[in-house]
Amino acid sequence: MPQNGQGTLAALVGGTPLIELNGLSPHPGVRLFAKLEGQNPSGSVKDRIAIAMLDAAELRGAIQPGATLVEASTGNTAIALAALAPRRGYRVRVVLPKGIVPSVADILDLYGAEIEWCEPEAGMRGAIGRVQELARQPGYYAVGQFSDPANVLCHYATTGEEIVRAMGETAVDVFVAGIGTGGTITGVARRLREQWPDVQVVGVEPRLGERLQGLRSLSEGYIPPLLDLGMLDRRFLVDSASAIAAAREVMRAEGVFAGVSSGAALHTALRVAEGMERGNIVMMFSDGAWKYLPSRPWDATGADAEALDEVHWW
Repeated sequence: MPQNGQGTLAALVGGTPLIELNGLSPHPGVRLFAKLEGQNPSGSVKDRIAIAMLDAAELRGAIQPGATLVEASTGNTAIALAALAPRRGYRVRVVLPKGIVPSVADILDLYGAEIEWCEPEAGMRGAIGRVQELARQPGYYAVGQFSDPANVLCHYATTGEEIVRAMGETAVDVFVAGIGTGGTITGVARRLREQWPDVQVVGVEPRLGERLQGLRSLSEGYIPPLLDLGMLDRRFLVDSASAIAAAREVMRAEGVFAGVSSGAALHTALRVAEGMERGNIVMMFSDGAWKYLPSRPWDATGADAEALDEVHWW
């Protein structure tokens, strides 16, 4: 049965703050708000879908205690599962493409997860294929963040609902989020459109180097199965140097310890804000900066910006 009871680690998932970034807007009439998902237990928005997908699988009777959960990830989902799934009696094995943030493997090792690597050219499709192979073995269960409807539903019911409640009578004119699996941006956008039908939804993707070409999505014509394109008004490709610079900017201006994906969302929000005279922009700050510290990407933003695109930071 789902184990979200009071006193458990899972009970700390969600309910993250929505704060206003008072000092960063390019125009006095434009207000910027950030949803701080780094406040989740393992440090990212992916804690939400880890719990939701486990709950859904348990309710279906698809997994039993002692099973090994397998998932393809570039970092945050793997960490979320490694932190939360063993509390329910599951082992965790993750398939990671080479070229992700180096400290991700260290964090997973500390949590006790098993790690399997695949070449970056194979990308997430290769990693997902390997997960499907493993899932055919007895005792293994493929979690499926790229295809499980629970991913979208949990963001509709929790993340989106939390934003609606926090904003109250203040309308959201623009919502900015990473595209990723499509779950966050689709689920939140559906809830926001119910409240504010004219909200503009802006998707953000990393601009990756040639070594990581297998990880590309919309830029290569690949549409994540969970992504509802009808919810997407605009899309921005953000290079790593710009994302990292924006993350550093919000740390210094607002004291928010934002991760690289958060920096990408802020960079995009600021570009959108430049074309607005007034309005309210809400952006997803999907993780914090702790796991990036050993790599020190901030030191490299001016020296070799293009090389930063050869690491999948988010």
